[in-house]
Amino acid sequence: MAGNNTNEIRVAGTGRILVAPVGTAAPTDTTAAWAAAWKDLGYTSTDGIKLAKKDKLDPVDTWQSVSPARFIYSDRDLTAKFQLLQLNEDTLPFFMGGDPITETSAGSGIYKYNLASNPKNNEKALGIEFTDGSAITYRFIIPRGQVTESEELSLTRTAPIKLGVTFTAMAVDDVTPLATFLMKDPAYA
Repeated sequence: MAGNNTNEIRVAGTGRILVAPVGTAAPTDTTAAWAAAWKDLGYTSTDGIKLAKKDKLDPVDTWQSVSPARFIYSDRDLTAKFQLLQLNEDTLPFFMGGDPITETSAGSGIYKYNLASNPKNNEKALGIEFTDGSAITYRFIIPRGQVTESEELSLTRTAPIKLGVTFTAMAVDDVTPLATFLMKDPAYA
């Protein structure tokens, strides 16, 4: 509906971030449960999630005009940026690059993560879900992407460790969407 409508203002009051192997089926509505392969990454900082879509348009210049005759899409970046607050077997490899955490010897209770000297692709599917009250639910699904930037870790006495990442969407093929929004929201009726 056009015009001012306070009922269409959304606040992402509470939510979660999930990851799964590329190719894992995502829910097709806002009420279906996420499959077991989707891992909830837990708490995030109060900054929440920042989604950004940047399109690069190249102008087609002509001799006959000082303004472009048209524009050609040359690039599209879709990113999700957030800071994870929990350290565990799902979050540390997601932040660092994908190799698994292993126990040093059976039953020792000592675990290690080896950061490879040669980086490897760590492609994942990403799911973001938030609710605004009890009647509004949004899900945002990126079927294929990768962490393309990791923030520096700050180890201090006065603040939690934050695993800050930028996750960039990647094309699956020529027909699969780069991302999908699912909304249970009367504003779209």
